[in-house]
Amino acid sequence: MDVEGLGVGKDFKLFPGGGRLWDWSLNGTAHEPGILPGEVEDLLIYGATTVVLAQGMDKRLLVPDETVKALEARGITVHVGETREAVKLYNKLVDEETLVGGLFHTTC
Repeated sequence: MDVEGLGVGKDFKLFPGGGRLWDWSLNGTAHEPGILPGEVEDLLIYGATTVVLAQGMDKRLLVPDETVKALEARGITVHVGETREAVKLYNKLVDEETLVGGLFHTTC
């Protein structure tokens, strides 16, 4: 992925007003068990009210129900899907001036 202002990389954590490369090792993310609730905290700290979670091109990165439910319990709208579709949705939401954050895994 080539992210404006961040350059090229394979995994990104984007939030309202910025973003960075996504280092899975910081919160123990792996394909299994997937994106755990703690991994999305940064997005909320920066004000995201909508979160897009990209599972990779082959959807190998899991998103446990507990993560979705934890976000929804806080009033956050959650979208989960294949990376190309997630990127399109994220860009659309940004264009609509939604306070959106996202985790993007671009490989498997």
